[in-house]
Amino acid sequence: MLKHHYPLFVGSQVRNGDADLPVLDKYSGAEATRVALAGPETIDEALDRAVVATDSCRRMPAYARAAVLNHVVQRLHDRSEEFATAVCIEAGKPIRDARAEVSRAIDTFRIASEEATRLTGEYLPLDISARAEGCEGFWKRVPVGVCSFISPFNFPLNLAAHKIAPAIAAGCPWILKPATLTPISALLLGEILAETPLPPGGFSILPCRREDADLLVTDDRARLLSFTGSPEVGWALKARAGKKRVVLELGGNAACIVDRDADVDFAVGRIVIGAFYQSGQSCISVQRVLLHESLYDAVRAALIAEAAKLQSGDPRKEDTFIGPLISEGDARRVEGWVNAAVAGGAKVLCGGHRDGASYEATLLENVPDDADVSCREVFGPVALLEPYSRFDEACRRVNASRFGLQAGVFTRNIDHAMYAFNELEVGGIIVNDVPAFRVDSMPYGGVKESGLGREGVRYAIEEMTERRLLVLSRVGRIGQ
Repeated sequence: MLKHHYPLFVGSQVRNGDADLPVLDKYSGAEATRVALAGPETIDEALDRAVVATDSCRRMPAYARAAVLNHVVQRLHDRSEEFATAVCIEAGKPIRDARAEVSRAIDTFRIASEEATRLTGEYLPLDISARAEGCEGFWKRVPVGVCSFISPFNFPLNLAAHKIAPAIAAGCPWILKPATLTPISALLLGEILAETPLPPGGFSILPCRREDADLLVTDDRARLLSFTGSPEVGWALKARAGKKRVVLELGGNAACIVDRDADVDFAVGRIVIGAFYQSGQSCISVQRVLLHESLYDAVRAALIAEAAKLQSGDPRKEDTFIGPLISEGDARRVEGWVNAAVAGGAKVLCGGHRDGASYEATLLENVPDDADVSCREVFGPVALLEPYSRFDEACRRVNASRFGLQAGVFTRNIDHAMYAFNELEVGGIIVNDVPAFRVDSMPYGGVKESGLGREGVRYAIEEMTERRLLVLSRVGRIGQ
């Protein structure tokens, strides 16, 4: 059960907010709890306290940072069902998937605890010419300083972890703004972090309205901004971020190619999960499926049959696969996009109906390229099917998108796999699985409109640190 109220965290300390924010149960629509809401003055204070904590966080030894992260791992284990319940209620995520998200968050903090002791550098021989004879170079990584984080609603625990855990490992103080629709699991993390010896001021978790969070974007006290969300918001934030580093993970309309020699049964099972898991509310959800023409009819029929078996309903029930979208407004948007595609000539193969905030698993074909469900990110349980004849043609179709996050390729042909690796304009190619596949240790991020920089613990640490060079000149000093 949720508490009646959750406070926020300012400079590592529990605080009541400037107001309260109601958090709704996304399935029933009823108020589930309330959380403290930060205003601009509280955010300003958090930035001040983070600046003061910068040296203490930077000087915290690696073993101590690793111990903090391991404490989070243990407490997430201890409180796993509490966290899963919170995610299920606040995000409308089916309980089995909510438990899986908690498990992934545990992985994320565990990986960070290991990486905290691996911030290595490099030796540089500098005697590349006579003028540098006797000179040697070394570099190491040092934390950039205060980081501001804005996390999304779809993975409210693990995507917050993907910002928080690397920052702790790197020695950076940080401020997190969780999505106002799903702030509970982040505040529960705050409870755990408050049990650790992180320096005073080292972290703040501040649910706040978008208009009040401007300081996290524009203020130069923050040296890095990491944002996960929509392209429209992300690129606008970058334009206002000033001198700070910016990391953006902005989603896409991920494509999946099924080659003529693919294991069809396996591909069908994975595509159904990749397209409809979490009601399609994932930036790497399968949105476009390109099927070799020799397989098209058989795979289409199998996908329709499997999609019809998916159980929709109350996310608290163990057998529910598709829960509600994050809001009825989002379900109405998906409904409108599908209806517009149909008006433009698309055919609904299955699904296509809305019930409140829920939308059926939907497959479409003959979708115009300029339809919103094709060229934009649906962020709902909708996938499009189209045939192709040549593998290079399929790859060109994947690239005919303003997005480039991840792509999936089902094939037994190593030449086709390597062709995709070399030619697809995406951040990651997943061979013999869907683009929705992610392991929390791998580099993750996109190109084009899909973002800037990389997450994945080790790679986020690289974004949150910078190289510092030391040059030693020994000319004329030996023997003195």
